[in-house]
Amino acid sequence: MKYSHKEIEKKWQAKWNADHLYTPNINAAVKPFYNLFMFPYPSAEGLHAGHAFSSTGGDIYGRFKRMNGYDVFQPMGYDSFGIHSENYAIKVGETPQVMLTRTTANYERQLRSLGHGYDWTRTVTTSDPDYYKWTQWLFVELFKSGLAYRKEASVNWCPSCKTVLADEQVIDGKCERCGTVVEKKNLAQWFVRITDYADRLLDNLSKIDWTPKVAQAQKQWIGKGIGLNISFQLTHQTEKKIVVWTKYWETIFGATFLVVSPEYLIAELAPQASVESVRYAEHALEKSADERRTNREKTGVDTNLKVINPSTQEEIPVYVADYVMDGVGTGAVMGVPAHDARDFEFAKKFSLPIVQVLSYANADINDSVKNGERASEEPGDLVNSDIFNGLSSSAEGKNQIKDWLIEKGVSEEQTNYHLRDWLISRQRYWGAPIPMIYCEHCAKNEDGYLMMHEGSLHKNHDDWQAAGWYPVDEQNLPVTLPEVADYKPRGEGTGPLADHPEFFTVTCPHCGSEARRETDVMDTFMDSSWYFLRYPSTDSETAETKPFDPEVTKKWLPVHFYLGGAEHAVLHLMYARFVTQVLYDLNHISFEEPFPKFFANGLMIKDGAKMSKSRGNVVNPDSYIEKFGADTLRLYLMFMGPMDGSPDFRDTGIEGMQRFVMKLWNLFDKGHDAQGHVYDSVMHKTIKRVTEEVSDFRYNTAIAGLMEYVNALKENEAEISRENLVVLCQLLAPFAPHLTEEVWSEIFKNEKSIHLSEWPKYDETKIIAEKIVVAVQINGKLRGQVEVSKEDIEKEDSVVSKAKSDSQIAKWLESTEIKKTIYVKGKIVNFVI
Repeated sequence: MKYSHKEIEKKWQAKWNADHLYTPNINAAVKPFYNLFMFPYPSAEGLHAGHAFSSTGGDIYGRFKRMNGYDVFQPMGYDSFGIHSENYAIKVGETPQVMLTRTTANYERQLRSLGHGYDWTRTVTTSDPDYYKWTQWLFVELFKSGLAYRKEASVNWCPSCKTVLADEQVIDGKCERCGTVVEKKNLAQWFVRITDYADRLLDNLSKIDWTPKVAQAQKQWIGKGIGLNISFQLTHQTEKKIVVWTKYWETIFGATFLVVSPEYLIAELAPQASVESVRYAEHALEKSADERRTNREKTGVDTNLKVINPSTQEEIPVYVADYVMDGVGTGAVMGVPAHDARDFEFAKKFSLPIVQVLSYANADINDSVKNGERASEEPGDLVNSDIFNGLSSSAEGKNQIKDWLIEKGVSEEQTNYHLRDWLISRQRYWGAPIPMIYCEHCAKNEDGYLMMHEGSLHKNHDDWQAAGWYPVDEQNLPVTLPEVADYKPRGEGTGPLADHPEFFTVTCPHCGSEARRETDVMDTFMDSSWYFLRYPSTDSETAETKPFDPEVTKKWLPVHFYLGGAEHAVLHLMYARFVTQVLYDLNHISFEEPFPKFFANGLMIKDGAKMSKSRGNVVNPDSYIEKFGADTLRLYLMFMGPMDGSPDFRDTGIEGMQRFVMKLWNLFDKGHDAQGHVYDSVMHKTIKRVTEEVSDFRYNTAIAGLMEYVNALKENEAEISRENLVVLCQLLAPFAPHLTEEVWSEIFKNEKSIHLSEWPKYDETKIIAEKIVVAVQINGKLRGQVEVSKEDIEKEDSVVSKAKSDSQIAKWLESTEIKKTIYVKGKIVNFVI
């Protein structure tokens, strides 16, 4: 038979769709398995090979679980709101609505062409009103619980995207989407109190099975630090203090100055500080966070303020410096130049005192610190520390100084976090409108929703002006995003909807006065923070009245397996965990963690370079599917390297995989009526290997094992049995679904799909090798190997004789005397000559 991938793949994709092969009965499923791949944002014309790599990895696992008896639910949808989609629409000169109609259709065509087993009857598109109605419901729930608030703050502003960004969307001081250096602006924005959940987000990491680097990234981003708040009294104003947070309070006797951030100086000290220091702070605030972090030369200005070091009672100066960031601790740090490298550099620059308070056993280190030549951040024994001299800085000394400072009333224990509240306002058009109404009349009368209803989860709202704000009633959702021609971002701190009074002019739901609807839209990560809850319920009886059906959710969630990119470690994955925990606390769901098992796939490269549009090396899978077929592409993508690595796509590699596919087809075609003896050992060994490696996402080595099995069968095709080929076909099915379906149906004459067949089981007793390879050494150096049957492995004389007679070994033994022969059973023969 001729193998035509175009005909076969088209044939089976149509048959699977007609038979609803991948559409499980959500209500009647006996063994539910929710297999989820991160949905894409359709910002360009289609998928590239990197998407094909990761999505194929998820599809293989779903097919494997289905053949192991699970009712697999594997949905797909589109993260269609947000900057990515909107910017692409602007680029091509279309409205987002028109652009998405085309791009989502193309995405679906490509995903189908790859042979993925998605349930296309239950999709989610975040920009559809029937979806974002419930995103708005989620925001209202957050507001009513006290977790959403609006406050003026210094925020990250991307001048290219013309919108604010959450801290998590700023990478090394640049916009994570476009790479533009981020600026700071003071704007009134909506935030969500994710910091209320910092401890639970951190603690629950030990309860979930995630790729370690992703869990570690979340741990570092939450950044829990246990330390002391220490008060330094200002000398000119007895009632005012500068509070410093530190984890290294044991070095306080060496604090010879304080440094405050520009933000701290402007907010707290500007009226008393020197004019020069205020000007410096104002200029520093114009810099990006990246500039401030990476500025190698330390800069700063003396504020002319002094404080009292509470340990020594000495006056020390206060400086302002841009390397101190407002979000770190309190925005003020104590300078201990003998034991902190940055403080040392600063002290040298401004000729400030350097006092050693830790002594070291290493004389060279000790002398260099004592002489002010370097800083040492290692623990040591306390010196120049009054009654604590001689104590260890990392043990009793640290504890005793803490107790002493607390007893003096100048310190208290304080836990700080790197995590900041989630900023969800966006001054763009393409997003779900924030469902809030502001009434100025109510604000003047101190009326508002939270004035009349206490937040169910977060009760104290003294930190913002809540008066005047009301959520849109659920019965009035969705607040529909109007289609407007002038949707491009303005870059003025408000979104395009602020130009449309027909949208924002509304009636106050409380007093009936004229009010104003919020014109900012929500961050797209709000859309994706709960999408996994919607999938199984899209066609439920409650789909129009609830965001997710209670019974369906109880049956199918949490997600059993989630696969996606590690780049979302502190973005989507953090936000989804937070939202799930809130919904749990509000009794909407019965679980705290959305993804108990998450595997992070790697990023593909092309010919040794990172795949990107700017490099012009993005690989469109369409051309490869056209030329080689989806199965060849799937096998190649999975064979290139481990799923969590950085596989390098090269055209020469896929040509080699095409030859393997033809080798497979010829083997099945020629051996369809095979009557030989079963290759018991190699077959069961292969089943075991492939089963274990697919279970652990080691797809590349699983395919290598299948290649070895094929080679073993090809060595003596006359001995092949039908069972050998049936097992091979089933083990290949997750990787090459079209080819194996064709073989299963047309060659093996099965009526039911191979993807509904039972995964092969191995017999441990049959895995013992029929032949064992024994290494042969001469004077301890490997010179060859021989194969010995199971029966002969116990017979030393037989093994030694076979080794001596091997042609490769014999040449090393010519004209020599064997003084000793050492045989390690089943492993090594060593001739000492």
